[in-house]
Amino acid sequence: MCKLSKADFHELKSVEGVGTYTACKIMAAIELGRRRQSAHANIVPDLSSATAIYRYMLPKMQDLKTEEAHVILMNQNRKLIKSVRISQGGITETSVDVRIIIKQAVLCNATIIAFCHNHPSGCITPSRQDDELTKRIKSACDLMRIHFQDHVIVTDEAYYSYHEQGKL
Repeated sequence: MCKLSKADFHELKSVEGVGTYTACKIMAAIELGRRRQSAHANIVPDLSSATAIYRYMLPKMQDLKTEEAHVILMNQNRKLIKSVRISQGGITETSVDVRIIIKQAVLCNATIIAFCHNHPSGCITPSRQDDELTKRIKSACDLMRIHFQDHVIVTDEAYYSYHEQGKL
């Protein structure tokens, strides 16, 4: 069986000695843990660093079996306005339309954005497609006079920051 937090109901029930009732209790306990961790993430005063972005996004993105892309919308003081899931995809990729990112930023009067997506494989190394997407987001932000703070790749154990790596 895969990692317990990634297991679904049917995987839990397939374990010898685990019935419907026990599987439900395990699923509920895992969800309560996620919610507790997420509640602490809401206390983050600002998102001015890749580490702060990672800590904020980890509860939303850890243990996912498929890739998701999110945009974090911030005001000029790097205070969170809101985060929005832009897309959800497959095991190795998700489709991202840069226009949707910019639309969300404009609708929320965001002056700063960060883009995040996860790698369910646990590999933090960006792909060529990740690099190309980062360039497209940066160009669109420059055109709209929105500061593109970072593109952070989130895994369960670590993160990759384009800003920290000098690639932004």
